[in-house]
Amino acid sequence: MASSGDTSPVVLVEKLRLSANGRPLVELERWEIPAGERVAIVGPSGSGKTTFLQTLAGLRLADEGRVVVCGRDLARMSEAQRDVFRGRHIGFVHQTLHLVRSLSVLDNLRLAAFVVGNRVADQRLLHLLASVGLEDRANSSTIDLSHGEAQRVAIARALVNEPRLVLADEPTSALDDGNARAILELLLKVAADRGAALVVATHDSRLIGSFDRRLALGVER
Repeated sequence: MASSGDTSPVVLVEKLRLSANGRPLVELERWEIPAGERVAIVGPSGSGKTTFLQTLAGLRLADEGRVVVCGRDLARMSEAQRDVFRGRHIGFVHQTLHLVRSLSVLDNLRLAAFVVGNRVADQRLLHLLASVGLEDRANSSTIDLSHGEAQRVAIARALVNEPRLVLADEPTSALDDGNARAILELLLKVAADRGAALVVATHDSRLIGSFDRRLALGVER
């Protein structure tokens, strides 16, 4: 992890080109995010928001250009190296939450640390659960959670390894106004508490004003 005096951007994108099935999606000459900034990625369905987030996470590689996260060029790593790097430095809240249904809430958080070789005390994991209002659900099965509770577990899990970059893909798309605001405020708070850069892909107009800036993809650009 970078030192507190490091002023280099958490994300640096240069001459990026992304496409799907031969159709151009994203073209960026240069784009960067400093630590602590909150950015909304906006645009209609099919504009490349999810593809862009996946590229920032190293889940897919760019067709052209460079994506540098925490000083590391993702294309210069092997797939296995990117997996470990992502686990240690990037927290990703997917649209499909990917909780392990056979494990308890606490064990889902323990697993996030284990798969990248981190040793995280249960006390800190319980503190993370408390920060998302789920301290009393640590030993519950994820099968028994409401959708809103499962989302909060996914957010806590994304923060287990103290990432410098937090990505969230349409986290409020199926929520009413009250729950959408609660999830957004939680993402903003937990990222701010840790000084992480936050990037949220959304087409939810209710959220846009809460971000420092936005990047519009597709017809909105």
